[in-house]
Amino acid sequence: MSITRHDSDMGKEESFKEPYDISFKPGGPFNRLLVLLRLSDPALGLLKRRIICISLFAWLPLLLLSLFGGTALGGVSVPFLFDIETHARLLLAVPLLIGAELLAGRRIREIIGQFLDRRIIPEESIPRFGAIIDSTNRLKNSVVVECLLIILVYVVGHFFWSTMSGMAQTVVTEASTWYAVASDSGLRLSPAGYWYVLVSRPIFQFLFIRWYFIIFVWARFLWKISRLNLCLIPSHPDRAAGLGFLTISINVMALLILAHGVILSGSMAYRIFFGGAKFTDFSVELIGGTVLVVLVVLGPLIAFIPHLLHTKRMAVYGYGTLGSRYVERFDRKWVRGDASADTELLGSADIQSLADLGNSYEIIRGLRLVPFGKEAVFGIVVIFLLPILPLALTMMPVEELIRKLLGAVF
Repeated sequence: MSITRHDSDMGKEESFKEPYDISFKPGGPFNRLLVLLRLSDPALGLLKRRIICISLFAWLPLLLLSLFGGTALGGVSVPFLFDIETHARLLLAVPLLIGAELLAGRRIREIIGQFLDRRIIPEESIPRFGAIIDSTNRLKNSVVVECLLIILVYVVGHFFWSTMSGMAQTVVTEASTWYAVASDSGLRLSPAGYWYVLVSRPIFQFLFIRWYFIIFVWARFLWKISRLNLCLIPSHPDRAAGLGFLTISINVMALLILAHGVILSGSMAYRIFFGGAKFTDFSVELIGGTVLVVLVVLGPLIAFIPHLLHTKRMAVYGYGTLGSRYVERFDRKWVRGDASADTELLGSADIQSLADLGNSYEIIRGLRLVPFGKEAVFGIVVIFLLPILPLALTMMPVEELIRKLLGAVF
């Protein structure tokens, strides 16, 4: 790939050959299997086909098996069609996790390119920059890592989710569900339950855990970039010394954040409707989930704190010294009368230069020590809580809510 830099000061273009590529698109055995099955292509196309086929492969057999077993609409305390948590995961979270891969594949490349387009990576560090990208690609597409993720899903994930999520549902209702029948000897999986445990749940877990691996790769990449000798401009208007473009990662992970909200919302809804829980009982989960997604999205960006701290400190010294010299000359010229008698104060460029210097110094004083602001945190919180907000309606009967709304209007 060839990246072209436009130098407005010199009126010329500089072209840098980039013999490496990074897009954070999954490139391991699972992605190659999807290509073989014609559910994807090397550019992660065929998104609708991939979402429909994977989601239905995980969900549709559960519906058919539960219908055959008489547990789709009744016969147990929690029929399949009423299991909100399972539907939220397989019909909402899984498509979001799959769609997030395509979004990341398109946007991450743009973010990486900004390091060169903004000249943050000096020319002498471009070879090291390329080496970092190459090592990131090798890790991201590692066959060994993806196989380990599959083993993790079927070994560790089975026991974890059975305890914390799957079988815990039966404990909540203290009765049989569509996938597990309670008996004197314990819980016995139904045919639908076997498909859920061996196929549906592992698909969801794999997609979910693989995203955390991608986030780890992204964090590792940014940390290695932060070890380079970066060229940061303290007076950059983004108040992040030119690193403000990194907040685009929020848009990249918007679907992932939304998937987290859907998963928590489904779990809460199940316990509210079948376990007698109240919305206010989930304060710990809501706070913990919010903190988690904020750390997941913005945590990798803290690698640039040392750079920003050093840039701000040196800029305060440098611009402070420059300001002292300028205002001293300005004072001597215009206040103490050193200017010649025929020099007009009105319209003098000295006044505008003084104002520009003051504006630059204010930008430096407001330079953030992290490449994101409060708006970024607020945006993450809103996206995460969006699927959960409808559950707040369970705190008040619908009739009472309507009466209050009508009373407020009329």
